[in-house]
Amino acid sequence: MTTLPHTLRWLAAGGIIAGLGWSAALPADDTVETLTLGYIGLERDDDLEPLSVLDPVLDDEGIQGARLGINDNNATAQFLGQEFVLHEEVIPMGGDVGEALERLFDQGADWIVAGLPAEALLEVIEHPDLGDRVVFNALAPDDALRGESCHPNLYHTTPSRRMLADALAQFLGYKQWQNWALVYGNTEEDQRMAEALRESAERFGHTVIGDKMWPHEPMARRSEGGFHDIQREVPVFLQDLPEHDVLVIADETDYFGEYFPHQTWLPRPVAGTQGLVSTAWHRSHESWGAVQLQRRFEKLAERWMTPHDFAAWLAVRSLGEAAARTGSVEREAVLEYMLGEEFELAGYLGVPVSYRTWNHQMRQPILVTGPRMVASVSPQEGYLHPRTPLDSMGADEGESQCRF
Repeated sequence: MTTLPHTLRWLAAGGIIAGLGWSAALPADDTVETLTLGYIGLERDDDLEPLSVLDPVLDDEGIQGARLGINDNNATAQFLGQEFVLHEEVIPMGGDVGEALERLFDQGADWIVAGLPAEALLEVIEHPDLGDRVVFNALAPDDALRGESCHPNLYHTTPSRRMLADALAQFLGYKQWQNWALVYGNTEEDQRMAEALRESAERFGHTVIGDKMWPHEPMARRSEGGFHDIQREVPVFLQDLPEHDVLVIADETDYFGEYFPHQTWLPRPVAGTQGLVSTAWHRSHESWGAVQLQRRFEKLAERWMTPHDFAAWLAVRSLGEAAARTGSVEREAVLEYMLGEEFELAGYLGVPVSYRTWNHQMRQPILVTGPRMVASVSPQEGYLHPRTPLDSMGADEGESQCRF
């Protein structure tokens, strides 16, 4: 990618300022207001090797997205007398979440971006020294975190399972693939995803005509090719399912779902967590200027952006947008603007993203993709909502169990 000369980079940043309706002049005095963030994540589990040799081993997911968000914020903040600073804590396997969080507090972090699963995220929210600091959930898809376990200090930039399921269900409805066969794993995560898929099917008029649980343990991956065993085992496992339009898979840990495309008993498409999937971000996405974000990220991280990176980037950029628009880094001003009707963040998804006031979930379009290409973007045409079509995905205000 061609690098802009230093002067042109400043001119480009000045163009951003002009587009926002501000003067490109620096503040009259030399004071700089600083907004300090902390990123907290977990080390990658070395026991969970990628299923395919084509999958890279990533040990910096999330952090790289937060770093890019800081760079993007400071490109504008330098003209407004503002500065964004990021501190990072990556917890080793078996490490103490509370201790890592306290180190971020000691470094002045007033805002926390969390790349943590639900259990560890709740430890952050329940930490006695959290105070009124805001935590952005950039990883955990659990619907309970947006429902009965919601918290007024918790914001979500990663989609919930229900949002992902609804996005897929809308596309399957567009294709008129109404009758689903559902296969899910034996982990708690897979069963939660299966429940979200059932709720989406009911919401949009589909029918789950049969379901089965894959009986093997997550670590029972093939140690050798075993192609002939696979092409015998999978069809036999599926042959007693009723006639269906599409086979829907719930396999969040990616330990069996990839074996199902092209191995089904009936010649049917595979969708869900494998095959045709719904996701917040995908490396093939290049519409609405997304290629610019992809290239900036690739230059920084030397790899492509993942949904985890994208969620962390959205969290940091939310603060940058609110601080720039209000001219303040004060918590009350930033949060009031973020939850207001005027807040709109360009997320390279066709329409601006914003936060739902009733559970602090970011409303956003969801990509529906194959392995190497975006097939569609939800919400689909015809799926309407009194407020915005984006609210046709995920738990709506009337059905939400979140009460702040």
